Amino acid sequence: MVNSTAAAMNGGVRAGLPLASLNHISIVCRSVEASLRFYTDVLGFVPIRRPGSFNFNGAWLFNYGIGIHLLQSEDPDSLPEKREINPMDNHISFQCESMVAVERRLKELGIPYVQRVVEEGGINVDQIFFHDPDGFMIEICNCDNLPVIPLAGDRAPVMGACKRAAAAAVVKQQQQQQSAVPVPPAPAPVTAAQCVPSSGNAAAIRVGEEAHISCA
Repeated sequence: MVNSTAAAMNGGVRAGLPLASLNHISIVCRSVEASLRFYTDVLGFVPIRRPGSFNFNGAWLFNYGIGIHLLQSEDPDSLPEKREINPMDNHISFQCESMVAVERRLKELGIPYVQRVVEEGGINVDQIFFHDPDGFMIEICNCDNLPVIPLAGDRAPVMGACKRAAAAAVVKQQQQQQSAVPVPPAPAPVTAAQCVPSSGNAAAIRVGEEAHISCA
């Protein structure tokens, strides 16, 4: 259900579109088949049914609460080749609880990667960056080590495995307090049990589910 509080007026200016969550990202591929193998075998996504009305080649996958939509390029040779792994390039990032297991698996698969460590207030965040078959960059991190701190207001940092969902609730509460338009109360914070997907069970994957990669 779309979150109606996101459309609340904030000092006469709309806070943003009435969005609920990230649904999917689309990636144009040289080869849908090669990318499909990568996203299933390396990242653990599950192929799902794609609308039969589409008249172009592609594939849909789902896991960790988001979808990946692969689109076959009409001119594969025109796609730029990226060999250098640049952490400042466009990328999608996945939270992981075992960076050691990720690094070991990438070595087993022979996938090149680079590592970075971000230090903030005595907290270290480990990052691993690598490319998919088309040079689109993937990051695996333990970024949840950092608290999510809204820039507005004086709310305390939000901690925990599902702190991003809880932080969103904090932001919504701030919008309600500053808004002249009455809005419904923010939903209860998501519990940790709701944030961990069933391992290896494709039947347990549900659209709209929030989760993070558990690599342990």
